[in-house]
Amino acid sequence: MDMELSEEQLSFAKSAKDFAFGELAPHAAHWDQECIFPKAAFRRAGEMGFCAIYADESIGGLALPRLDATLVFEELAAFDPSTTAFLTIHNMATWMLGKWGTESVREQWGPGLSSGELLASYCLTEPGAGSDAASLLTQASLQGDHYLLNGSKAFISGAGETDVLIVMARTGAAGASGVSAFALDARLEGIEYGRKELKMGWNSQSTRQISFNNVRIPLSALLGQEGEGFKIAMRGLDGGRINIATCSVGAAQGALDASRQYMHERKQFNQPLAGFQALQFKYADMATHTVAARHMVRLAACKLDAGHSDASTYCAMAKRLATDLCFQVCLDAQQLHGGYGYLKDYPLERLVRDTRVHQILEGTNEIMRVIIARQLLEKGMDVR
Repeated sequence: MDMELSEEQLSFAKSAKDFAFGELAPHAAHWDQECIFPKAAFRRAGEMGFCAIYADESIGGLALPRLDATLVFEELAAFDPSTTAFLTIHNMATWMLGKWGTESVREQWGPGLSSGELLASYCLTEPGAGSDAASLLTQASLQGDHYLLNGSKAFISGAGETDVLIVMARTGAAGASGVSAFALDARLEGIEYGRKELKMGWNSQSTRQISFNNVRIPLSALLGQEGEGFKIAMRGLDGGRINIATCSVGAAQGALDASRQYMHERKQFNQPLAGFQALQFKYADMATHTVAARHMVRLAACKLDAGHSDASTYCAMAKRLATDLCFQVCLDAQQLHGGYGYLKDYPLERLVRDTRVHQILEGTNEIMRVIIARQLLEKGMDVR
């Protein structure tokens, strides 16, 4: 595996960093404080190609590798993990629509999603189906020339603000094989949105429950074939785990950058904090953990890009490692800042709040351990 990035990749990452510095950094704290969903920023991200990085070119996507997507998301998350995390969800939903959508659905929604003029939410989790996603109960029953959708989804990012919903619903018997996927207009009659959840972090993206009450959806809304929804969802989650892991790496890098500056500026006992060996050791560990997480994520992305049979396991490893290590890096950076790290004038408290949820979503880190252990112990996977 070549650990060096190409000149083109470095240039792409630089563009993302410049975008983040100009469009996210000046506003991230305000969006967080006021719980603002920054649609204008997403449109500008779309102009840069950041709304459809790995989506198919036929709908206006860049069709780039997942590795290249990690470069973009890391740079953005260094300044604003919350807004970046929603952008990764939108990318996943857009990719799903472009890969499995019918021609009419692709034509209707694809270009708008790719440009950022339209936004998408991903609807898998339910009030009673989180880690056990195959037990979902939302029902899509075939009624001649349409489906009738009933049920509810929980913890949906962007709900109430987005234009398209990618919904996993049951069209068959219990279990994974009875799940299908649909792309539908977020404003269809019978769709109701719950209150905006009050959260610890991720405040620049709304999170709501969605209820479907006899929602009539056309046959063309089906993604792939009936019964393929769980497979599509799992394919999406592999990339989603890399995406959220990358957001953690970006946040950790942002915390490292802020800490380096602070340690040189802040003086105690007549010397900069950077001169204290105990703090040097702490910073060295923080940097080491960030680099380790970054390369684990990039390894998993390369496995996914290459279509390796063990890619899902590496995605789980990357998600577990990066979200745990990088959350701790953000906590350690806050500690290095002392009392200032607790103030909203500095980015550390927001980075801590925004990265905490990364250990929970896209499959909890406990579920990641189950996935990894099963492959190693039951199926004899070799990690060498």
